[in-house]
Amino acid sequence: MSIDRFVLAFAGTVVLVSLGLGLYVSANWFWLTAFVGANLLQSSFTGFCPLAIILKKAGVKAGAAF
Repeated sequence: MSIDRFVLAFAGTVVLVSLGLGLYVSANWFWLTAFVGANLLQSSFTGFCPLAIILKKAGVKAGAAF
């Protein structure tokens, strides 16, 4: 899995989990949803993604290979 797909899958998972936690545990979990959305938005403009940097250092390939 490429870094780009991993980042998208991770962000989607965090959003869905935080929505569930926000509905069933505490509304404060919606702040995590907002943070992930804001991070995705700024990443689209700046190209800076902390998770992508971590994954590159961990040795995940940047190509589109599956």
